[in-house]
Amino acid sequence: MAGVNCSSFCERLDERLHTDAYADLDASANGLQVGPDGPAEADPDIDHAAFAVDAAVETAERAAEVGADVLVVHHGLFWGEFERATGSTYDRLAPFFENDLALYVSHLPLDGHPEIGNAAGLAAAIGLQDREPFGTLGPEHIGLQGHATDGFAPDELHDRLATECSPEQGVQHLDFGSEVIEDIAIATGSAADWLDEAVAAGADAFVTGEGKQAVYHETREAGVHVYLAGHYATETFGVRSLQSLVEEWGVETTFIDCPTGL
Repeated sequence: MAGVNCSSFCERLDERLHTDAYADLDASANGLQVGPDGPAEADPDIDHAAFAVDAAVETAERAAEVGADVLVVHHGLFWGEFERATGSTYDRLAPFFENDLALYVSHLPLDGHPEIGNAAGLAAAIGLQDREPFGTLGPEHIGLQGHATDGFAPDELHDRLATECSPEQGVQHLDFGSEVIEDIAIATGSAADWLDEAVAAGADAFVTGEGKQAVYHETREAGVHVYLAGHYATETFGVRSLQSLVEEWGVETTFIDCPTGL
C-alpha cells in the first residue's frame, strides 16, 4: 500500500511495537518526534522511509538526499523534558524542517520486542532456540534469552558475533565461563546492569553492546562469559527489521549505515 499517510504510518508502528507499554519506563520520547500531528490536510504521504540507528545531522541529511519523507531511528533527539530548540538541538532539528522530513523513534520498545527487536534479531542471527523475555524493566523487558542447541565454544561464539554484528572495534570477550556455552542472555546497547539477571537466569554467556569498569570483576566473580559486541552494531537489527516491515506496506525504504565505532 504505497502512499500511507504519516499518522497511519506512526500508528501502525506504535501498535506493532507496543509503544504505549513503555511510556512510563523510557526516557526517550517514542513515536513521532518531528512531523505533522494535526489536521488531516497537513498529514503528508509517506512514500519513502529511511532507517538508521541514530537521529543526527548526518543521518537526517542523508535521508533527505535519498528523498525520504521520514527517518525511523532507535535513538531519537528528545530524552526527558524538552524546553528549548537552541544551540546543538537547533542544529539537529534544522535538517528535518528544512527538508520536510519527519522523525519516528522507537527506543526501549524496539529493544524488547520479541520478534522484531534488537535482541530478537541478534538471537535469530546466532541461532538461539526456545527464546523468552530477558532484561526486566518494570513490567516489560528489554532483551531475550535462548538456548544454543549444539552449544558454542567460547571462541566460536566470539567469531559468530563478530560476523553477525561486524563492530568496527571488534568484539571484546571477558572469558571467565565454561568451555561450552548453551544458554545465552542478550540485551543490546548499554545494558551491562543486567549482568546479575543473566547470572540468576543460569546463562553461560551474556551478550550486550558495551561494558563498564565494574563488569570485569562482576563477570570474573560470577564465572560466566560476557561479550561486548558494540553499542551501534548490536542495535542495527531492530531498525532493519522495521525496514522489512515497512517494505511490506509498499513504501520505498533506505537503510543509512552510520557506525560510531562504539
